[in-house]
Amino acid sequence: MFQRILLATDGSEHSLRATEKAKALLKGGEGTVDVVYVVSGDTSKTEVLNSYSKIEIEKKRKDKLKNVEEALAGFDYTIHILHGEPGPTIVKFANERNYDCVVLGSRGLNRLQSLVLGSVSHKVAKRVTSPVLIVK
Repeated sequence: MFQRILLATDGSEHSLRATEKAKALLKGGEGTVDVVYVVSGDTSKTEVLNSYSKIEIEKKRKDKLKNVEEALAGFDYTIHILHGEPGPTIVKFANERNYDCVVLGSRGLNRLQSLVLGSVSHKVAKRVTSPVLIVK
């Protein structure tokens, strides 16, 4: 099916389901997955205020991605932790590379987004040049 997939994740249930779909899309389990986790300014500020050190912040971020890493065990994947506004940052990252498909959950960790299609997934679907799969 696909050889190069971009998986955008935030550690939410929707992004974990997106991880399973990304795995299913890889041709015979071959190919690569680039996993993107975007730290927004608000998230970064909260992490700094609630943590004692940079090491603790990095550990918390890795813990959020632990389930994704476990799900991708046996697959060729790379994790990219980026900084910025999630929607535009994912779009920029995806459009600068040649992906067969971008996969992400329909909603993230933001409770306000639970009423409508998540704003991040909406922005990505509208602006990424590769095919986009939004997983419920």
